[in-house]
Amino acid sequence: MTKRAGQRSRITLTGIAEAAGVSVATVSKVVNGRSDVAPATRAHIEELLVEHGYVARGAGGSQSPVRTIDLTFDALINPNNLVITHGVTEAAAEAGVDVVINVAPDDPLGAAWARKVAHAEREGVILVTSELTPGQRAQFDQAGIPLVLIDPMNVPDDHVPSIGATNFSGGMSATEHLLRLGHRRIAMIEGRHDATCNTARLHGYQAALAGAGISPDPRLIKPGNFQFKPAYEAALELFALQDPPTAVFAANDAEAFGVIEAARMHGLRVPQDVSVVGFDDTVAAGTSAPPLTTVRQPLAEIGRAALRTLLRLAAGQSLDSHRVELATQLVVRDSTAPPPGHA
Repeated sequence: MTKRAGQRSRITLTGIAEAAGVSVATVSKVVNGRSDVAPATRAHIEELLVEHGYVARGAGGSQSPVRTIDLTFDALINPNNLVITHGVTEAAAEAGVDVVINVAPDDPLGAAWARKVAHAEREGVILVTSELTPGQRAQFDQAGIPLVLIDPMNVPDDHVPSIGATNFSGGMSATEHLLRLGHRRIAMIEGRHDATCNTARLHGYQAALAGAGISPDPRLIKPGNFQFKPAYEAALELFALQDPPTAVFAANDAEAFGVIEAARMHGLRVPQDVSVVGFDDTVAAGTSAPPLTTVRQPLAEIGRAALRTLLRLAAGQSLDSHRVELATQLVVRDSTAPPPGHA
């Protein structure tokens, strides 16, 4: 089978099957995401589908009578996802659009994923806290499927719209709050190193310290991966230092809860002995013991903005900006106080 200019749209399952040396039924199984195909055969067919640009958009290219978008997460374990979902579905209901929730597949090439979305005749995809590979980006672009990213792990190219929060200013405001209370040894427990939001929060923390004339101590910056247990273990190390921090800024609320538990294990009281600040303002932040000082992300508003942006793209409308950041807000509760002995 020879691919010539202008023939990409005429590629058929029969042609792919002939090139792969398999039956049309086998190719159809791969196209439709069936699991009963040998891995080596599946990989060969996927390569051919990508090579020849095969993307099916449903019978006769007809549009579904029900407008539907995909809301796809990297995983469904983050409590923020529920708030984002609320924002997306609320805006979708106002626009008369249905929302289908999915988890991002393990498909670096993106061919099978794009075909699945195309077959379902989705108007587009909102992708939350995931990493978009160049292959996936190319496949969605070729299929004409609009994408909008919420807090992507990697920095997307200029043509992929993304919605997020002002993570830099959030990290700065959290650290400045601790500085105003009188803290000078302020630690930070980071999130994932490959997450752009984590990098921005770290830079905000460092900028606030620099503004106060304080050089960041590398021993006070620990990895936490946005999770309770790694943050708990990192905080145990911090509190075991000869000169431990009097305050900790955690990259999210789950990490902050790990810090509070580590303080308890060390016999430290929060906030009398050590102050803790989180990031997100999850539901648990207001009911933890003590209630957590944290940086609020406007997660529902981010979800609504993502839905509206996606529908603009689906309608062929232009965007004023491909990157939108909504303002964060410091919420002061009972987990922060002046350091011990501070006058």
